[in-house]
Amino acid sequence: MSFAGNGPGEMTLGPDDRAAAVAEVKAALRVTRALDDDLIAAFAEAALGIAEQFTGRVLVRRDLVETLDGARAWRMLGAVPVRSIMRVSAVDAAGGTIPVAVDGYAIDVDAGGRGWVRVAGGGRIAVGYAAGDAEAWSAIPAPIRQGTVLLAAHLYESRDAATPPPTAVTALWRPYRTMRLQPKGQQEGHLC
Repeated sequence: MSFAGNGPGEMTLGPDDRAAAVAEVKAALRVTRALDDDLIAAFAEAALGIAEQFTGRVLVRRDLVETLDGARAWRMLGAVPVRSIMRVSAVDAAGGTIPVAVDGYAIDVDAGGRGWVRVAGGGRIAVGYAAGDAEAWSAIPAPIRQGTVLLAAHLYESRDAATPPPTAVTALWRPYRTMRLQPKGQQEGHLC
């Protein structure tokens, strides 16, 4: 399984979300000058990506394209929560995609926000879907957002030192953490 950029943990905020994140990190740092805004934005995006990896969830909604091995068995998509599955395509030997006919696959999104795909044939497939908890930076749950701000501020302040991040970061994120008991892509037995 692989993502075509911007997958879980690879966060690139849009302009409005980026400005909001920078403003919150600058407030935590008590920085007013705009000289380091790009650097602070990069740290905020990195911290949000780390938050996604830690929680096991896509935090800000975005469209993803995931490539995985097609199988007659149900295959779980690698990002949660899935909001919608928009397309399933076969991947040819050259890496191009060919849409799979509607009767050639089945899709499901379960109550836990996990997306599932099953195709009639084998080979590699590319699945286009939307995933994410919040529509914007401001809609991310406050503890996750605050932990992200703390981590981004730490990265900014400690960029020349090797000091560990504040323990409050994981304390704020831990209640939102989801665990997978089986390796990604190895789940079978999903019933629709």
